[in-house]
Amino acid sequence: MIALRLPTAALILAALACAPAALGASGAGDPDPPYRWKQTPHAPMLERLLPPAITAAQLPEPQSDGARLTVKYCVQCHYLASPGMHPAERWPLVTDRMVWRMEGNGNLGTLMKELMAGVVAPTAGEKATLVAYLQRHALTPIDSARYPDLAQPEGRAFEIACSQCHAAPDPKMHTSREWPKVVERMQRHMGWANRVVGEPKQRTHPVLDTKAILRFLQRHARTA
Repeated sequence: MIALRLPTAALILAALACAPAALGASGAGDPDPPYRWKQTPHAPMLERLLPPAITAAQLPEPQSDGARLTVKYCVQCHYLASPGMHPAERWPLVTDRMVWRMEGNGNLGTLMKELMAGVVAPTAGEKATLVAYLQRHALTPIDSARYPDLAQPEGRAFEIACSQCHAAPDPKMHTSREWPKVVERMQRHMGWANRVVGEPKQRTHPVLDTKAILRFLQRHARTA
C-alpha cells in the first residue's frame, strides 16, 4: 500500500497566501526560468512559498502572452505558479494581492521593501492579460452535488488530501490514464511540504491510501 501522509494545512495555505510575485528575465518557452531568489540571503524563507511544480515550457499555451507574463512576474521570489493552483474566481484577488506586494506593500515592513527592491509590477493591461490567462486555465472545483459518493471513504480521502492546499478538483479535469501521474505529482508536493515547512509533531492525520483516492478519481474521470 502506498500511503499519503498529509502535511500541515495551515502552514501550506499560509505560504500560498503570502507568496510574493516579481519580475523575471525569462520567456515562457524557457524550460527552467532563472530563479533570482535562490541567490538572495532570503532564499531559505522564499523556498517555502511554493513547491517546484511546473516549468515554463509546461505551462498551458506556453507561447501565449499570458504564459509569458506568468513567467515574467512569478519567478524571482518563488517557484513558477501553475494556473491550476486556484479556481477562476480566486485569481483576480490573488493577482491583486501579488501586485500590491510587488509594489512593496505587505505586513513585513522593511523586509518587504527589501524583498521587492528592483521589482517591477505589471501594467494594468498586463495584469488584465495575466488574470484572463490564469482564469482560462484555472482549477475546476468539484461540485459535490454531482458526486454523491464523495461522502464515501474513497471520496472523503480524496477531498481531505486535496483540500489542504487548494480546492478539490473535478475528477473530469483528467482522464483515467492521466490521474495516476497527477496524484503522484501531488504526493511529491506533499512530501516537499513536509520537508520544507512541516514538522512531524504538526503533521495531520489520517494517513491516506493513494489507491483509494485513485479509484474515486478514475471512476469519475473524463473519458477522452
